[in-house]
Amino acid sequence: MRRVLRVQTKAFDASAEIAALGLGAETGALVTFTGLCRDDGGTLAALEIEGYPEMAEAEIGRVAAEAERRWPLDAILVIHRTGMIAAGEAIVLVATASAHRGEAFDAAEFLMDYLKTRAPFWKKAHRRDGSAGDWVAAKEDDEAAVARWVSSKPTAL
Repeated sequence: MRRVLRVQTKAFDASAEIAALGLGAETGALVTFTGLCRDDGGTLAALEIEGYPEMAEAEIGRVAAEAERRWPLDAILVIHRTGMIAAGEAIVLVATASAHRGEAFDAAEFLMDYLKTRAPFWKKAHRRDGSAGDWVAAKEDDEAAVARWVSSKPTAL
């Protein structure tokens, strides 16, 4: 099982990160998700994402360990950026590899649902007109998405 978890300010190359996992012939499925900064109808210039890297990496590690307990995975890759991220830039990369697609899809969705709602990151909108928007809270839909994992299997989360 290969596990790469990072919080960083610099942009990442998703293809290079996935290639660096060095997946072998036993892997039958690789699921990737790249979360991008939306421009919010043309009004958003950037998101400012704050977090404590050590605390965030520890929480991401805890969730990754839970994913490993739930599904037979060959690899987990999670990279989450902090700092000013312009509209159109990548914020997060989640990749899961397994012998079968179902496990890889479920694990990737599980990781992303927890990242979106539980990882200790704070997001502030910066508008194109120069104004700073409010801090962005988790949406009700995001909370509902993570709730289904709590009821799907016993977990320490």
